[in-house]
Amino acid sequence: MSDAIGEILWQPDQARISATALARFATAQGFEPTDYDGLLDWSLAKPDDFYSRLWDFLGIIGDKGGRSFVAGADLRHDRFFPDARLNYAENALRAPDDRLAIIAHRDDGMRRTLTRRELYDLVSRCTQALAADGVRPGDRIAAIVTNDIESITLYLASAAIGAIWASCSPDFGPAGATDRLAQVEPKMLFAVPSYGYAGKVVDVSPSIEAVAAGASVQKIVLFGTRSAHIPTPKPVVSFEEWLRPFQPRPIAFVRQAFDAPMAILFSSGTTGKPKCIVHSGGGLLLQHMKEQVLHSDLRKADHLFYYTTCGWMMWNWLISGLASEATLVTYDGNPAYPKPDRLVDLIDSEAITLFGTSAKFIDAAHKAGVSPAKTHKLDSLRAVLSTGSPLLPESFDYIYRAWKSDLHLASISGGTDICGCFMGGVPTLPVRRGELQGAMLGMALAAYGPDGRPVHGVPGELVCLKSHPSMPVGFWNDSDGSRYRAAYFERYPGVWTHGDFVEQRPSGGYVIYGRSDTTLNPGGVRIGTAEIYRQVETIPEVVEAVAVGQAWEGDERIVLFVRLRAGAELTADLEKLIRSRIRAGATPRHVPARIVAVAEIPRTRSGKVSEVAVRDTINGRTISNDTALANPECLAAYRDLPALKS
Repeated sequence: MSDAIGEILWQPDQARISATALARFATAQGFEPTDYDGLLDWSLAKPDDFYSRLWDFLGIIGDKGGRSFVAGADLRHDRFFPDARLNYAENALRAPDDRLAIIAHRDDGMRRTLTRRELYDLVSRCTQALAADGVRPGDRIAAIVTNDIESITLYLASAAIGAIWASCSPDFGPAGATDRLAQVEPKMLFAVPSYGYAGKVVDVSPSIEAVAAGASVQKIVLFGTRSAHIPTPKPVVSFEEWLRPFQPRPIAFVRQAFDAPMAILFSSGTTGKPKCIVHSGGGLLLQHMKEQVLHSDLRKADHLFYYTTCGWMMWNWLISGLASEATLVTYDGNPAYPKPDRLVDLIDSEAITLFGTSAKFIDAAHKAGVSPAKTHKLDSLRAVLSTGSPLLPESFDYIYRAWKSDLHLASISGGTDICGCFMGGVPTLPVRRGELQGAMLGMALAAYGPDGRPVHGVPGELVCLKSHPSMPVGFWNDSDGSRYRAAYFERYPGVWTHGDFVEQRPSGGYVIYGRSDTTLNPGGVRIGTAEIYRQVETIPEVVEAVAVGQAWEGDERIVLFVRLRAGAELTADLEKLIRSRIRAGATPRHVPARIVAVAEIPRTRSGKVSEVAVRDTINGRTISNDTALANPECLAAYRDLPALKS
């Protein structure tokens, strides 16, 4: 394959295009199935028509009301479906029958299943138990949980009664969990006392104790296979004991306003205490179903998999697949345990049709030599979705060469801030090497230059010019909206500034170059870190890398940290190869002034490389919230480095 960005790697044939929900939706609005640009323009020009017809096409359960969009003074005050009444869980639990709802795997080999009827009944019992404990609409429910049947059930039960869910994964330490969950003043806490990861058992009780002490928790409910004693005066019961008095019965779903809060997600917290981002049930339901049904071509009875934890927005996104009557396949634990192709095994064993993961997982599988085309059938696999960081062009090549040549590879991008996607897959269009296929319907995107004007063909700041349903309701404890406004609307007044550095391509697609808050700026030239990683990570000796800017002699210079494979050394020859590869594949401006080998690279709890933590450390700045990192101890190796003093 060539090195060209934008080369077509896959083109759906006419039969496949015609079979997509996106083609049916386009045709129903008077557009040709392949006229995505026309459909996108219409969705932006006529939001009232678009969202009303989208509601109907997706079969949303609830009272739509007479208005689908009402413009406000600015996009922060626009309203979607202001007269509607609906419930997220009522939609997710539709059609309770004997089809599988969840197939739950753990890395220790445990497999459990639940039918749609069994899930409905378990949610019913949970709603009764919550009500018995005095949980009412608007109350917060906190959770320190793994991605498993119980956590999904409780999320739906919380939504069913109008409560507000807030969760983090159990790998957060006591400070990290408390920084997040205590802010929202939860009435109840659900938690796993311990969890397994790659053959090891990790004790979660210190985090549970810390949250119980630091928050307004009235009761703690523990579930999992291992018992624990939590030293707290708060009442502690097991999940089984908590449910024992209640039998399944029809659920009295609490229908609320479209923008009523349903979930609180947390920012990574690498630049301060995590922001508590409040999302609505209506916004998440409509946006996720749009992304899944139209942009991912999720179908009834499909098996949908996404590797995620309960601290990442993709967990909320995954659960929404139940509203399309898909079967969720979940996995908790190390994705490469006990072997690198562990998750690929699930594709065949569970007939997965849509396989979702991170760009980092795809790169790691590539480096580990995983080649499913040689070892697996993959007959069921129709699409691979990737997010979390930019998907390298070489990873596009790898999927089509080593996985399957006939599938829809969708690199998607959005964030916790919107609990959804700005851009990503369009199953009626070709997949181009290194590109996200396009803006998703209803998303008015542009790349802004430093002067606040749109730029094309060169990198710029990602902005969204119009409102959409999964914009946050606001931040928790931000009554005047000032923190919310400062986070997204102050740099370019009147538009949403997301914090990504992107390029709009002639095809209508996008290339993401990394986060704009860590964009490098040597000599006043803005450089996205992904442009460097793309070159460096093609070198076999390099497992992964992080590039940051170091303040130096009144300017900024690029420092590249590399983690090398076992047995490799950062020799003069390897440094020369790294520099020449970057110079040839990017520009001389991208070549780092210093290259340093490290044993470990800091990552956030959701697995993303933390460029901010590295940048602040080498520049002598305090890391304001290292509890957001999974491995903060590794930052010691970045301090006071002799190589960075000259």
